[in-house]
Amino acid sequence: MLTNAQIRGAKRAQKPWKVADSGGLHLLVAPNGGRYWRYSYRFNGKQKTLALGVYPDVTLAMARSRHQRARQLLADAVDPGAERETSQKTFEVVAREWHTHWKANRHERHAYYVLRRLEADIFPEIGASRLSDLITVHFQDAVQKIEQRGALDIARRVLNTCGQIMRYAIANDLATHNPVASIKPADVLKPRKRRNYARIDAADLPSLLHAMDTYVGSEHTRLALQLMALTFVRTSELIGASWSEIDTDAARWNIPAQRMKMKTPHVVPLSKQALAVLGELREISFSNELIFPGDVNSTKPMSNNTLLFALYRMGYRGRMTGHGFRGVASTILHEQGWPHEHIELQLAHQERNAVSAAYNHALYLKPRAAMMQAWADHLDAMRNLAEARQQAKAA
Repeated sequence: MLTNAQIRGAKRAQKPWKVADSGGLHLLVAPNGGRYWRYSYRFNGKQKTLALGVYPDVTLAMARSRHQRARQLLADAVDPGAERETSQKTFEVVAREWHTHWKANRHERHAYYVLRRLEADIFPEIGASRLSDLITVHFQDAVQKIEQRGALDIARRVLNTCGQIMRYAIANDLATHNPVASIKPADVLKPRKRRNYARIDAADLPSLLHAMDTYVGSEHTRLALQLMALTFVRTSELIGASWSEIDTDAARWNIPAQRMKMKTPHVVPLSKQALAVLGELREISFSNELIFPGDVNSTKPMSNNTLLFALYRMGYRGRMTGHGFRGVASTILHEQGWPHEHIELQLAHQERNAVSAAYNHALYLKPRAAMMQAWADHLDAMRNLAEARQQAKAA
């Protein structure tokens, strides 16, 4: 009987050689140092060999378990090799089995979009392939195609999902190795430069909203902070807004391409609360085309630092920035189970080429409108929580 110490001590040679266990089970040691579990048996008078996996991914105990199952088939006059060949499943079949198992304790909406990404990007590429035929480059090529259309975050998520599927396959004896385990997103996908912005945790959001609502500075600044929280656009996109961009009837804010970081037009669905804030701003606009005019020169937008300094005065220096609203919204909306694609599109993260810009800038508009209204309602709930806390302190 083999021991783990004997397996580890097996030295490679110029030719493959076997280290026997029992009942035909043995470890084949290849000249390159690889160790492969094999089961030698006879069926209908013919000598055959069944592959049982690669050590150390398949441990000694796992190999013996697979060997025992093969012997049971043989005892029932079933060729274990033929049975293994006919039972091999495609990646799509196993992925759907994994998804059914995995989604049990996940949010329904999140689970739906994980499967949808597989159906859109992975199944057309490798879904029909048997697990035993898949190698690392198949997954690499599939996710790089996603990356090429500018969806880097989705490419990373899909690669991680494929890794989970292959781990599930190994755990359920549907595969002997995981071709995704040898790579990380950074190995095959382009790095994305990240800049860290100070931002509060979700638990501190009620207190911040209360501080914003009771801000005693400029009315334009107070309302700008509220609109930023509701829409989580970039600071430059907010302060440069003009009334001609606002479509009150359609409840949309149409930001032109020249004012966007990605240089493509962007639609912001406006919640009832955002429209109310814009109504207050309209009353103090005094016919100015700019929604947020500067204090010194009303023909130019307010300064980039106006909102930042307001946050400083409220006690959030080093804890929150204008950009921080985007991170807070993204975190909470993901936790609530809103589709990643909708959140990323609302954040205007996707890089879109000029040909598709006219279509993509309004992509998922209806579900994004529902998401933005739910987000505004969530902020109201946080405000109510802050007020309840204030009343409790006063009492």
